[in-house]
Amino acid sequence: MVRQKATNITWHGANISKEERELAVGQKGCVIWFTGLSGSGKSTVAMRAEQMLLERGIFAYVLDGDNVRFGLNKDLGFSPADRNENIRRIGEVANLFAASGAVVLTAFISPYRADRDQARALVAEGRFIECLVDSPLALCEGRDPKGLYKKARAGIIPEFTGVSAPYEEPLKAELKVTTECTVDESAQQVLDYLEGAGLLG
Repeated sequence: MVRQKATNITWHGANISKEERELAVGQKGCVIWFTGLSGSGKSTVAMRAEQMLLERGIFAYVLDGDNVRFGLNKDLGFSPADRNENIRRIGEVANLFAASGAVVLTAFISPYRADRDQARALVAEGRFIECLVDSPLALCEGRDPKGLYKKARAGIIPEFTGVSAPYEEPLKAELKVTTECTVDESAQQVLDYLEGAGLLG
């Protein structure tokens, strides 16, 4: 838990209710939290789902792990403490997106259950969908699109998830997509879930 450092601040409530905001935008805000090993396909599936949602007229936006580290989280490394803070910040940002009525898709390794649970706790009940992108380590390492596993095995990258740092799979993810499905099929599973949960209109 991060301690509040700022003093002399006051929370300002909104003049518009969540229901009024969602009625105005014609959709319900939510967070789809993709988690999985590096190279599992999180960003690929998230970005395809985003595209499919936009094609249906649903406003959606992907928060990608690498992209966020170029800006908001460029002061963070990959130590356990920095990983925790990385996910804490993203959880807060994702919640703001969802509160605006957007469907936000996050693509982060987010290896620790406690951090993902903390992000879930910020979002309204039923509006946080954890999606495990379940790709075996051997497959992810075989893909190694960024050459990270090779560097990790050589000791160049310390504390690398799946090699020298742990990955804690979700115990009760709302969704799981696997390498047995194509990218389009996996993205469609996400849309089907949102449709079934009544979050697309």
